[in-house]
Amino acid sequence: MAYFFSIIIPVRAINDYIFEAMPHLLSLDYADYEVLIFPDELPEESVLKQLENEKVRVIASGKTGPAQKRDMAMQHAKGDIFAFIDDDAYPRGDWLTNAARWFADESIGAVGGPGVTPPGTGIRERAGGFVYASPLCSGSYVRRYVPKKQTEDDDLPSVNLIVRRSVFESVQGFDSAFYPGEDTKLCLDITRKAGKRIIYDPDVLVYHHRRPLFYKHLRQISNYARHRGYFMKKLPETSLRPAYLLPLLFVLGIVLGAPLAFFFAPLRWGYFSVLALYAVLDVCTVFHITAPLSSFLAFWGLFATHVTYGIFTVVGLCQKTLLR
Repeated sequence: MAYFFSIIIPVRAINDYIFEAMPHLLSLDYADYEVLIFPDELPEESVLKQLENEKVRVIASGKTGPAQKRDMAMQHAKGDIFAFIDDDAYPRGDWLTNAARWFADESIGAVGGPGVTPPGTGIRERAGGFVYASPLCSGSYVRRYVPKKQTEDDDLPSVNLIVRRSVFESVQGFDSAFYPGEDTKLCLDITRKAGKRIIYDPDVLVYHHRRPLFYKHLRQISNYARHRGYFMKKLPETSLRPAYLLPLLFVLGIVLGAPLAFFFAPLRWGYFSVLALYAVLDVCTVFHITAPLSSFLAFWGLFATHVTYGIFTVVGLCQKTLLR
């Protein structure tokens, strides 16, 4: 069966990433699709002419969040399937072809895959990619950043999430009160409310730009952690998992272990041995011989990521409401 795909891109304003993505979006090896871009406001006419063609529409959404922009697909898109991708990402040429084969199975509600750091990025952005691609950082969720074995999943990010329209409409789209984290809520609705399966396919691949180390990267991490901490209370089915608690335990270990090691000599050896083991694992998982400077930054970036995530998980746990 042939499907018509609607590629949905939320963005505040048309930017350089959009222009980088356009050649990739327009050269997909799948024939039947459209591209819908939702900026707050329409750009100047000269910019609009560079973007719009028989496959591309630019629709002003007003000043609203990414989740609400994505929900506008239900009003404006023509497709049987919605393919969500971020404005700072672009697909591999076989993206839709590899996704389409899954939807012949009616039990499947959504498909996603990895968001790989693009080739040729700068030193600090590449370092951010090394951090995310480290198993010490992402654990089993490293498949979100590096192609791994095909599997079923229940929490895929919206940078690369392809959803059957009927399923998306049946769960009323994203919960726009959350950002980031609206994709966690949607995936939970797909599996629990709609009773559909979600597939992770490493060949459904996009390239996703990273926030450069350190400030922008850590700011993004703090947002992720706050929302995950909040979701541990609100959506424990997919958020109250050991992998998300480990950074918090790591921070507690550093903070509480230091004075204990200082005052109790028998604990000192154990404390510093654990830190040494962490440093060795850090080096082993982020070092790339072809990019030594990015690897050096990633070594410190991974440590800072764990500390930031641990601290802001507590912030999220303590919040009564979660503001965008």
